Formats: sequence, structure tokens, C-alpha cells
Amino acid sequence: MNPRDQVSDALYGLGWSTVKRLPEPVAVRLGRTIADLAWKQRGKGVLRLESNYARVAPDAGPERLAELSRAGMRSYLRYWMESFRLPSFSAEHIRDGFAVKDLHHLTDGLAAGRGVVLALPHLANWDLAGAWVTTELKIPFTTVAERLKPETLYDRFVAYREGLGMEVLPHSGGTAFGTLARRLRDGGLVCLVADRDLSASGVEVDFFGDTARMPAGPALLAQQTGALLLPVTLWYDDSPVMRGRIHPPIEVPEAGNRAEKTSVMTQALANAFATGIADHPEDWHMLQRLWLADLDPARPAPPSRPSGGAA
Repeated sequence: MNPRDQVSDALYGLGWSTVKRLPEPVAVRLGRTIADLAWKQRGKGVLRLESNYARVAPDAGPERLAELSRAGMRSYLRYWMESFRLPSFSAEHIRDGFAVKDLHHLTDGLAAGRGVVLALPHLANWDLAGAWVTTELKIPFTTVAERLKPETLYDRFVAYREGLGMEVLPHSGGTAFGTLARRLRDGGLVCLVADRDLSASGVEVDFFGDTARMPAGPALLAQQTGALLLPVTLWYDDSPVMRGRIHPPIEVPEAGNRAEKTSVMTQALANAFATGIADHPEDWHMLQRLWLADLDPARPAPPSRPSGGAA
């Protein structure tokens, strides 16, 4: 393990071992302090977050974008502080920490014996929502995790999510899709974060007026297993409670081949994500490049915006 990986693994380990012991007000203040310091440093992640917000809010000027990126970093650190403390939450704390609209889309689908795919963007804290599903609804589900480096860090994340009642499959290795399909054919639940795919197999979608690539998996799973495909969006408000909405099902089109159906369904998923992100852009934790124009230097980039507002 190289020194950088050792430091990364140690920091995450410190978070799960130490932050979870902090009283909630202390953890909240700590997260906000770290977020504000990172925002003032204007590092690559903060600048990328601000650039992504410029696409979500194209009419925002420099001051508004700076406000959004500061709020975005605070939301991002809230996610981490919650995640480090989540294994120590009581069932009551988890139950009272999340409220969701239109839950019937999920419960009706499962009651009918159909598998359900919940697809989410990087909004707010999907781990908390997942813990609520396994704790409050008593519904286990299967998800996929990217293989992180070092391997010990990946193992930490797997152990963390398995401790919340999730079955976690590695993204790489080629077996995840088949296992997910089996879970769905058995009437189970699959949850996937699905707003970013940089692989060659990703589906191109129109996202806030330009082309991005999102994973084909949710749409393909729905087609091959007959499962419901339900977009989910999450957000924080001014209270300690995180909120969410389960959107209506994305139906499999009657016409077209598999690729055409997948394209239509993934675009519908992107549209639902865009609705939630536009309503709560500060809770979208996208600190990486997403749009193809930002990834491919041969494509024209959007007009640059002065950042403003940071020391």
C-alpha cells in the first residue's frame, strides 16, 4: 500500500471510530467547519462542484454560484458526518431522521411480487435512506459498490453498508448484474446510485441542456426481469430530517430494440434526477466531471464563469 492510500484508509478509519462517538451538535459543527475551510481553499473538488452547479443554474452569477458551492460543501460534509455516525444510530434515530413522499410506489410494487429497482443520484445521504428501508420497513436490499483503493478502504465501506442491512456486490468482476437480476426475479429490492457513468457502456442522455453519460444497468435490469424502475430524489431541509420522494415508475417502452428502450428509459431517469437536483442543487454532491464536454477536450466546453466570493 502506497503512503497516499495508507493516509486515506487511516482517515476513513478515524472517521468511523471517532466521529460516531461525538455528540450530534459537535459533529454538526465539526462538519460545517471542515466544509467552510475546504470551500475557502478553492481546491479542484470545490471548483468542479461550482462548475457543475453552473450547468444546473445557468442564470446564476458568480456570487450565487459561490453561495451554492459553499452550501454544497456543507451538505457534502453533513453526509460524511452522518455516515460516520450512522452505525451508532438507534432504530428510532433512523426512523425519525428520514421522511419520504409517495412510498406506495415501492411498497405496492413489492407487494405485487415484482422486483423493484430504486435508482438515485448523488443527492443528500442515500446511506441514511437505505438504513431507513432496512430498519423501518424491514426490507433488505442489494446494492453495488465501486472497488476502491486501497482494498482495505473498500472493505471498510462494504462492512459499513452490510452493517446497515445491505447486501453489497463489487462493481467489477462481471457477476454483479446476474446477481442483481436474480434478486429482482425473486421479488427483491435493488438500489443503485445511477447519475454518473464514464464507461463505454454508459447511455448518453440530455442532462441540463448538454450530453452526459449514465449507466444502462437500471433500465436493462427492469427490461430483463420485469421489475419496476423507480427514480428517487433526496434532499435536506432546515430541520435535522432528510426528505425524499419516490417518483412514478419508468415503464419499458413497447416499441424499439433493447438499446432503443434502454436509451428512452435512461433519459426518463435523467429527467427525474434533474427535477430533484434543480430543486435542491446544494445537495447534489457531484465533485467530479460529468458532462462529456468537460471530459473530452475535442468537444467545445461551456463558457467559463468567474468563481467569486472566496478568499
